[in-house]
Amino acid sequence: MAAAPLKAVSLTHVRYQRGDQLGHFLAWVSLVPVFISLGGFLSHFIFRRELQGMFFALGLVISQFINEFIKTSVQQARPETCALLEMCDSHGWPSSHSQYMFFFAIYFTLLSYKGIGLWGTESKWVLNLLAWSLALLTMYSRVYLGYHTVAQVFAGATLGGLLGALWFWFVNSVLFCYFPAIEESQFGRKFYIKDTSHISNVLKFEYDNARAARQELDCKCD
Repeated sequence: MAAAPLKAVSLTHVRYQRGDQLGHFLAWVSLVPVFISLGGFLSHFIFRRELQGMFFALGLVISQFINEFIKTSVQQARPETCALLEMCDSHGWPSSHSQYMFFFAIYFTLLSYKGIGLWGTESKWVLNLLAWSLALLTMYSRVYLGYHTVAQVFAGATLGGLLGALWFWFVNSVLFCYFPAIEESQFGRKFYIKDTSHISNVLKFEYDNARAARQELDCKCD
């Protein structure tokens, strides 16, 4: 009996031509959505548990479900290079990587312009530039590496941007009113779920409070 053909997990299985240094770099860039999801949002939930961050992550998950639904419905093939990449059994329109990164970039930028985040306003332009640079590089990498056509990555970027803006409006115009109730709920109090949207510089706020608590403790020890 012949063994069934093997299939790689496409989430982290990115191929590039041997000896192609740019391709090697762009292969790592293609993994940025994985790093953001696992290294960013998972760490955020474990250590910070901010409602803004949690709904940000939820929006990205919903966006990816929408992407899979559209791909399954449209069933547009990937470019001919899919044979070398062993990806011809999956669909290409719209690009999920581009959709993810442009959702992330637009949502992150809107958070910054609203003054929500860990950092003060003086450093946010650097972070916004980084987010958009990674989004554009990710879109380019999917075409360069042969996973998508130009039309497929532009479709993903457009859809991601639109969904990111729409989800931001929904969270901060509709769901935001329920943040205090979530904080005071049994779930919120048990897992220390919080909202710091009203604090302009969260890192400075936490730093000042940590120092104040330390000074108070030092006074008691004297």
